[in-house]
Amino acid sequence: MPTVIALDVSLSMRRPILGSVSGESNQNEQLTRHHLAVHGINALLHYLQTNSKLEFVALVVFSSLYEVICPFTRDYDSIRSKLQYIEECDKTCIETALHGVNNVIMAEWGNTTACQVVLITDGNPGVGPMSLADSLNSLNVTRDINLFPLPFPYPGKLSVVCISSQQDAGLHIALPLYQRLVELAGGDSVVLIPETPISKHSITACFQKLAETNYVSFQGYLKCGNLGSRILLSPAPMAYTKKTDFELVSGLMISKTIEICGFISVADVGSPSAISRHLVLPLSTEKNSSMQGISLEEDSDTDENGDEGKVPSFCVLLHGALKVENMVALCLLNSEWYGFIYSWADTKKKSNLMLTVLEPGLDVVPWLGNFSNLGPIDAAKGAIISFPVRPNEKRSYTQNAPSWIRQIGLQSDIQKILRHARKLPEKTQNFYKEVNRLRRAAASMGFVELLEGLACILERECTLLPPNLNPDCTIQMGHVASLIRKPEFLELRYNIPPARTRFQHGGS
Repeated sequence: MPTVIALDVSLSMRRPILGSVSGESNQNEQLTRHHLAVHGINALLHYLQTNSKLEFVALVVFSSLYEVICPFTRDYDSIRSKLQYIEECDKTCIETALHGVNNVIMAEWGNTTACQVVLITDGNPGVGPMSLADSLNSLNVTRDINLFPLPFPYPGKLSVVCISSQQDAGLHIALPLYQRLVELAGGDSVVLIPETPISKHSITACFQKLAETNYVSFQGYLKCGNLGSRILLSPAPMAYTKKTDFELVSGLMISKTIEICGFISVADVGSPSAISRHLVLPLSTEKNSSMQGISLEEDSDTDENGDEGKVPSFCVLLHGALKVENMVALCLLNSEWYGFIYSWADTKKKSNLMLTVLEPGLDVVPWLGNFSNLGPIDAAKGAIISFPVRPNEKRSYTQNAPSWIRQIGLQSDIQKILRHARKLPEKTQNFYKEVNRLRRAAASMGFVELLEGLACILERECTLLPPNLNPDCTIQMGHVASLIRKPEFLELRYNIPPARTRFQHGGS
């Protein structure tokens, strides 16, 4: 997932580390907290370059203001080069840094993409009105603008790295403030402090722990019948969590073995609602009897095993077949949890194998119906197979519901009822259809006053009808005016039936 590194460049970051020197140049230079922070960022970038090459990283520096040094990129060397030319500024303001991080992420990824935020500081929360203590104390104060930036407006995790000794008296004062900050961020947000004594080695270990915790790759096995391949999903899928009115679904993870159940046309699948999307990357697969060995060990270099292009790969076969046939593969991710694998092209010349993860359940794509009812097309035995699958019950959105955004819309519906009423008994069916349509809409909205108003209008119309009209007009309007006031007809499942009259039979 995308990562923003927020580096503190306040004056306190230039404080030297007692008893430590840097031997990177001919002249020994005393290490500062800034030097160790840059060293830690380089260690994090090295881990990503080795284990998660597809991660996007952005670099933001902050003091009382923030500045985007490097926007989101996969070119980690460009970030390393810019780290060498960062200058110090004034005092620390954590709230400003988080506002800047949110602006960068929202502009690039929106509010649906999960992101990592790594905030690196020296443990000094700042002083005065822009300090972290002042920001946290003003949480309960109503702000018209510049609301506090936590919790994040997107699924995010905050990791605060304090470049400070654990025996530092200032850190003991600031640590509760940073703990309060990560509590506001929620999720698995943490505060990390390097081991004592503080040195390049302890900083490297601290950032290594951060990387191994936050950037765990997902390695599994993609199976289709007797064929299969080890795969890597990027970014790694997160545990599924959903709150409903009566229960909390949490901790549901994608199985290590993903099984393809069948293939469906791209046109039939369309663009269903999804939880996340991931690149499917092939890994070298061990040759054993079941071809399902999943090894979490580091893959050996392909240059040592031979030319990678000459090694058979099920993922390459699947990608080519889906692209040529214009189909998607329906795959089982876990018990009653499905997804689609398909060929996706970001440019005209380059395409990738993608996995779209659906919400857990069997009936999450309405036009495909229940997944448990899907089967081979030749099993239909001559039946006409077509999508979308029509549900047994009538959907509410298939009916023409009234739209009363403006007053003229409501007047038009009532006038339509009165026009049908004056043409009774020929328009009996149309009259009661419109009456029940308006009655259901009013009852759904709790607009009970409308029903009483319609009854009064119908009673008034009975007294104003010209004598040459059919007597059925007066009878039917009076019948509706009396029934529409009864409480049972506020129920949506009941319809007002026509009154049976001799005029109605005579006119038919």
